[in-house]
Amino acid sequence: MRVVIVTESFPPDVNGVAHCALQTARHLVARGHDPLVIAPASSSAAFAGAEPPSPSPAVSLSPSPRTASPRTADSDAPCPVVRVPSLPLPGYPQVRVALPSRRVAATLAAHRADLVHLAGPFVLGVRGMAAAARLGIPAVAVYQTDLAGYARTYMGAGEAAAWRRLRAVHSAADRTLAPSSAAVKDLEEHRVPRVRLWPRGVDTVRFRPELRDDALRRRLAPNGELIVGYVGRLAAEKHVELLSGVCGLPGVRVVIVGDGPSEPSLRTTLPGAVFLGRRTGDELARIFASFDVFAHTGPYETFCQTVQEAMASGVPVVAPAAGGPIDLVDHGRTGLLVPPHDARAVTGAVRDLQAAPELRASYGRTARATVEGRTWAAVGDQLLDHYAEVLGERTAVVA
Repeated sequence: MRVVIVTESFPPDVNGVAHCALQTARHLVARGHDPLVIAPASSSAAFAGAEPPSPSPAVSLSPSPRTASPRTADSDAPCPVVRVPSLPLPGYPQVRVALPSRRVAATLAAHRADLVHLAGPFVLGVRGMAAAARLGIPAVAVYQTDLAGYARTYMGAGEAAAWRRLRAVHSAADRTLAPSSAAVKDLEEHRVPRVRLWPRGVDTVRFRPELRDDALRRRLAPNGELIVGYVGRLAAEKHVELLSGVCGLPGVRVVIVGDGPSEPSLRTTLPGAVFLGRRTGDELARIFASFDVFAHTGPYETFCQTVQEAMASGVPVVAPAAGGPIDLVDHGRTGLLVPPHDARAVTGAVRDLQAAPELRASYGRTARATVEGRTWAAVGDQLLDHYAEVLGERTAVVA
């Protein structure tokens, strides 16, 4: 099968859309298919500036590596990558926005695509959908970002306009795949047709409890504090400031992994927290496994991959009872769900887990067992089933 993946983001970008698109391409290649990726042109300018601020003086870790150049990243990709011109989003340069380009339609035609996979379509994906429609190629659209929630966070309005755009592109697709039951419900309530559930996989080989590192823990928490970790973008929609009360708990050290425009303000809001900057790969897996509790604060997650990575690492989770975490966290078995936007509830949940080491261990063991079957290979095969059904439906209509 010849598949073109049109994605709003792709490595070296570090986010859920980029990671899922990469894993999809890898799985297609592994199963003998012929994928090609179309993505916005990345640029070292997207990550320009000085190295991320150094961690606290008490922590001696190697500096965060600079992002690889686009050429290096694409040469490591599992399939060809076609880049279209892009610009950084004003005020948030880690996000690239594709500019109009004729390469999308030309690439679909040149690749002789059997199907188009639209990853988080909003700008480039809209053009991909239009090109697929003109060429008569079936399209599967993957819903990954709560853009209405982002509009509410950044503009205080614009949710209706965001949903109109989402509904337009997803309604044109042969099938929309949503990563969680909450996302399915949101799409259906906003009259998006042909929605099906397709979750995300997790690398249970890379993320595993055995990587817990006592030496790293001593550097992060030299007085033996309970380590509460957050991993993700540092941006307004993530509401990482809700961890401020956790920073005030005696015997607790908050560790923040990630970068983004909110970092300067969070360094003030979260006194005593250790900021490690962006970490990836095996180093990130070692950090995950060394947490005692993983805390996620964002209420707009359509899935929340970092929760799954924490669970694979055998770490209990505190997360809002909203969006993707509702499917992932089994309250009272693998972690604790708290009301969204409630800093006091987050602090209380961490305090409860701090006081119950046996409960933390039980939650962590159950969390690991829960995700062991959620490999990327397993969910990749589910995706191929969706592709086959869409192609079969198109064939039936033509016949």
